[in-house]
Amino acid sequence: MNYDARIDTAEVQGDPADLDPLHYADDEERRSRRRIWIISAVAFILLLVLWYAMHRGQSDADLGKNSNQAPVVSVIAPGRTNIVGLISANGTLAARRELPVGAAGEGGQVSRVLVEPGQWVREGQVLAQVDRSVQVQQQASSAAQIQVAQADARLAQANLERALKLVDRGFISRADVDRLTAQRDAAQARVRVANAQYGEFGARIRRLDIIAPASGLVLERKVEPGQIVSSGSGVLFRIAKGGEMEMLAQLGETDLAGLATGVTAKVTPVGSSKVFEGQVWQISPVIDPQTRQGRVRIALAYAPELRPGGFANAEIASGTIVAPMLPESAVLSDNSGSYVFIVGPDNKIVRRTVKTGILTSNGIAIVQGLNGSERVVLRAGAFLAPGESVVARTVTR
Repeated sequence: MNYDARIDTAEVQGDPADLDPLHYADDEERRSRRRIWIISAVAFILLLVLWYAMHRGQSDADLGKNSNQAPVVSVIAPGRTNIVGLISANGTLAARRELPVGAAGEGGQVSRVLVEPGQWVREGQVLAQVDRSVQVQQQASSAAQIQVAQADARLAQANLERALKLVDRGFISRADVDRLTAQRDAAQARVRVANAQYGEFGARIRRLDIIAPASGLVLERKVEPGQIVSSGSGVLFRIAKGGEMEMLAQLGETDLAGLATGVTAKVTPVGSSKVFEGQVWQISPVIDPQTRQGRVRIALAYAPELRPGGFANAEIASGTIVAPMLPESAVLSDNSGSYVFIVGPDNKIVRRTVKTGILTSNGIAIVQGLNGSERVVLRAGAFLAPGESVVARTVTR
């Protein structure tokens, strides 16, 4: 009886849920589902690790392949060509021969001005006139004095001729003849004096006309009707002789040393796209000690676009040489001087020292160090080193 009681007590003290078959089945299902999720997560992580390992190996292989590949550089064989050197300069435009014109006579009040700036005039043409009413009356008086002197000369000549006829008869002495001869000579001299005075008044009147000393273009007019002028009035007109113009360019002493008279130049006025052909006709014999520059004068033919006082740019030819020509990007420099990188037959970089010459808009002339057949690195030379292997790609110009 006691045995049976202990069994019953144990059964009564156990978990009632454990004794339920349905509850036990649900618990097993949850455990199974948890195991499936854990296995799936582990499999996914393994797949990720495998994918990373495979792609990492491929990237390392590509990196190793690229690290062993030589850099590609662009090269050029410059050859040899005729190179025309150009010197760029700035300066002002001016009349090549500017003629200042003023009042040459005694002056007076300007009665008329006959020309305007920009007008062409010929040599001797009247530019302005000064009132001459007083001088005209003085000339008329001088003309009357000539007539008086001529009348006195005719009377003296007649008296002398009559005396010469009577001297042989003894009515007139030789002394009287000499006196009459002197009177005749004095009368003729007074005629010449009167003529000279008349000519002087005529010259004075002509000098009241302000005339052009040479043919050319009127640049400036500084006189108006009614203005009082004299020989001290200064410049009244400015004329460009023949209309010829020039450019006054300032160049450094180094550029001046390479120039000679007669070389051609192309001048472009500021604000204009038209280019004018000129010629260097004068080079300054002195250098300004302050600016270290000298003046070059470029002769130009007349054109309406060339206005004195305006600003212009010029390209002056400075000689021709036969040499290789390289772009500026191919020429490097350091403390040792200028140099280029060339690609040798073994496709390795070689440094070559060069001497540069004329600088043009197309590049730099190489006067020493290259014969023109080398393969010269065009750009990125600063990132290369002598002895480095490269892949050369030839570029044609």
